[in-house]
Amino acid sequence: MRYEKPVDAAEAVELLQGSAGVVRVLSGGTDLLVQLKAGMVEPDLIVDIKGITGISDIVPEAGGFRIGAAVSGAELGEHDGVVALWPGVVEGAELIGSTQVQGRASMVGNLCNGSPAADSVPGLIAAGAVARIAGPDGTRDCPVIDIPVSPGKISLGKGEFITSVFLPARPKRASDAYLRFIPRTEMDIAVAAAGVSLELDADGVCVAANVALGAVAPTVLLVEEAAAAIIGTKLDDAALEALASACSKACNPIDDKRGTIAFRTQTAGVLAKRAALIAYKRAGENA
Repeated sequence: MRYEKPVDAAEAVELLQGSAGVVRVLSGGTDLLVQLKAGMVEPDLIVDIKGITGISDIVPEAGGFRIGAAVSGAELGEHDGVVALWPGVVEGAELIGSTQVQGRASMVGNLCNGSPAADSVPGLIAAGAVARIAGPDGTRDCPVIDIPVSPGKISLGKGEFITSVFLPARPKRASDAYLRFIPRTEMDIAVAAAGVSLELDADGVCVAANVALGAVAPTVLLVEEAAAAIIGTKLDDAALEALASACSKACNPIDDKRGTIAFRTQTAGVLAKRAALIAYKRAGENA
């Protein structure tokens, strides 16, 4: 096994593209090192991207923030600007592993695992986040929703890797929230999860929304019908019930030892309602 630590994105792309064997990108390493120890993967090449300039930075951009691929959950949670603008995104990122893991694990690593239960992904998708990808043909931007394609699989081509994620600007009276259900009290994988982002007008009426569900389908779902159910309302009981119903109808989960299809389906709707109410309260406080 060969280990390389490139100094820029171009060198990283060259290494990733030039290897004929199994290649893995190393950022936080909280998943990769476990996989190596368990014998789940035996890479011919590991490309450590932490030495690339800017890869560990959080930079204000166009009213939002560009978050480097190696920014840890702990660093993200300590950034007042990101927490104020996108608290739901930070909530998801801060649920990845233990306190120790938080010092290394990144949102981008969580995204690139391709897990439908990844805690950071519903919030990113609800936020309309965009990944910046370096590759053999240069740099391209891709909505986060288009990165995962199936459990354990992502859409990046050979030689490509994510350098950062952009969280956009948002107006006053807008916020988000993320909730999940797990069998234990902490450090577990979501059985169902929901991220909700919304915007209110001066009268408290929801004028825009995104609702994303995790762990209830092969990839994280963006449920347009659920968002439509609360747009034009003040999240009254009828609107929330319509939201929950739309979420449950969109679910396509599996049965496993951690949760049944029926349980995941119902729980997704309940979590979406609760996350929407939290986001609504936060948006009202941002007036």
